[in-house]
Amino acid sequence: MSPSILLELSSGSGPSDGVISKLKPVVQEHELQTVDPDLKSTLGLYRNPSLQVTPDHQLKLVEAPVYQPGPGEVLLHIKATGVCGSDIHFWKSGRIGPLEFKGDCIIGHEAAGVVLQCGNGVPDFKPGDRVALEPGVSCGNCFLCREGRYNLCENVQFAGVWPYHGTIQRFKVHPAKWLHKLPDTVSFAEGALLEPLSVVMHGINTAGLSLGRGVLICGAGPIGLIALAAARASGAHPIVITDLEPRRLAFAKDFLPCCKTYQINTSIDAAGNAKAIRSLFRDDEYFAPSSVLECTGVESSVCTAAYAVRRGGTITVIGVGKSLMNNLPFMHISLAEIKLKFINRYRDTWPPGISCLDGKVLDLKKLITHTFSLENAADALHLCSDTSKGSIKVQIVDDTDIDIEALQM
Repeated sequence: MSPSILLELSSGSGPSDGVISKLKPVVQEHELQTVDPDLKSTLGLYRNPSLQVTPDHQLKLVEAPVYQPGPGEVLLHIKATGVCGSDIHFWKSGRIGPLEFKGDCIIGHEAAGVVLQCGNGVPDFKPGDRVALEPGVSCGNCFLCREGRYNLCENVQFAGVWPYHGTIQRFKVHPAKWLHKLPDTVSFAEGALLEPLSVVMHGINTAGLSLGRGVLICGAGPIGLIALAAARASGAHPIVITDLEPRRLAFAKDFLPCCKTYQINTSIDAAGNAKAIRSLFRDDEYFAPSSVLECTGVESSVCTAAYAVRRGGTITVIGVGKSLMNNLPFMHISLAEIKLKFINRYRDTWPPGISCLDGKVLDLKKLITHTFSLENAADALHLCSDTSKGSIKVQIVDDTDIDIEALQM
């Protein structure tokens, strides 16, 4: 059964110039007998702009339909969405591994918002609740879901990955099961950071960091910087972070003054860079980093991690890379009994993540360097796609004042 539509998508073709289409005219009411006419009329006062990526690598800012929440679902006003590197990959490349954009799709999955309306069978939420969204909706029936490893579910419906629309829109319906209440001490902007924080938390849990043991973090992008803060909170020391871009390393040093930074030297090989990195710990195998959090997914960086980690240590690859890597130092990894681990997203991380932000264990607000309005969402992606611009975490916010009480009348 198709969901009932509160407001319908305006008709119109996509852009012909390969850049960005303009917003369609304000949505008109449609005669849908399944929808409460008063609610339909109230929502009709608002537009629902959305940012979509097309299979031919275009961005479209268009009006999206607004759906009525079904059983177990809620209608949300999305207040903040962070731009993720995967959003840029899907826009520029059209795919990540087997995940391919075969049609237009609203992107975005790092989000927080406000509950506007609840469907039947939603006892734990009410209109006005502030929430963060866990974007992956797993099937709940496969053996992985039953074991609690729902992040590995092959039938996951992940927001912002075709054909499942994401959160760069004003209104979105989402299952209540995958929402988490935010305390008043956690802002919507911080709530949207819970998704990348969750990636890092799953990585740290997989790596098994230890108090007083050194850790190397490869990559000073948003994930790497969150990993930097989380590793420090976990008690790891010393901490070294690497990157190609000196401005990002300067940001990392300002963000966590006790860390050491290393700019990757592209004129030498992975083993040469690893030797220089090891010297920042101490010139002794015992003091080499026992854990590496590889946050780039770049083959050369994984190779550097392999040579830098202590014998018997662990490399946890958090970054998303190419489908194939052909030049990993296999025998070095084998003879040194280096554990090479990987993660896929996260599981059961929102509640502890919220606790970390609420309890000030982590303060990630400084990572948000730029914000854009929903209507200017395409500009946010263009900024993120140009690393020379110096952005770290870019968020798209919507400060539209929605009359929640009127929706309940």
